[in-house]
Amino acid sequence: MTALFPSPLVSVTVFVVWLLLNDTLDPAHLLLAAALAVVVPRLTASIGTGAPRIRRWDVAVRLALIVLWDIVKSNIEVARRILGPEHAIQPLFVWVPLDLKSPHGVLTLAGMITMTPGTISAELSPDRRHLLVHALHVEGGAAGAEALVAGIKARYEQPLIRIFDGDQP
Repeated sequence: MTALFPSPLVSVTVFVVWLLLNDTLDPAHLLLAAALAVVVPRLTASIGTGAPRIRRWDVAVRLALIVLWDIVKSNIEVARRILGPEHAIQPLFVWVPLDLKSPHGVLTLAGMITMTPGTISAELSPDRRHLLVHALHVEGGAAGAEALVAGIKARYEQPLIRIFDGDQP
């Protein structure tokens, strides 16, 4: 079974996400989702770092709820900003220093930032110690940038450290 599904979690995720993105249970899509669930993990196995080890499922569930809530709030805020006057938007790029050690944790953090409307992960430094984040709106110049970085680190990175790296940062 391991030969067919080298990473069962990735296979299940690919299968479910394909069906959700296409919003159908049509037999052709079920077959394509199954084929992708077999092929994608095999093609990406050589570039991976192994399966993630989730150390704290309780923290993972809480973090997922926080991210979902942040996505809802951010959607409302982004809609308000883009429908308002253009001068009400103050975009900014900031480098977020990373304490995360796990590549899975860094990837998850970048994904969470990108999924939250109004922010996007733009680049990971070559040493993988800093993540460049673009925010649609940051007030207050340097102080606002520091607050954005502190918020990302406290709200997302610290729980991810507990989930992927253990309780020690």
